Amino acid sequence: MRHFLLTWLGTAIALLITAHFVPGFIVKTFVTALVAAVILGLVNAIVRPILSLLTLPINLITFGLFTFVINAFTLWLASVLTPGYGFEIRGFLPALLGSIVLAIVSTIINYLLRVIH
Repeated sequence: MRHFLLTWLGTAIALLITAHFVPGFIVKTFVTALVAAVILGLVNAIVRPILSLLTLPINLITFGLFTFVINAFTLWLASVLTPGYGFEIRGFLPALLGSIVLAIVSTIINYLLRVIH
């Protein structure tokens, strides 16, 4: 349970940091980031495996680079599923850049949380 809460907190902080660096990637408050982290986790658990399976041939052809597009789509979908909370992604490019920055930042934050814990 503690690991889950730390991961949730780390993802929320990563969303706030990503919003700071990527134009068109908007997270208004920390509570918004917490809600968005939950929705993003659910989308990644439910939708992403299906998308990964359906796009396996193109992912193989592109040597895995299409995964960035899948990540951008799931991030955008999470923003669509949280319409009144202040989490918004304005277009594909902010979603793509946001997914890359979010992956890097959340990896660093989760590593630091594991070291501290």
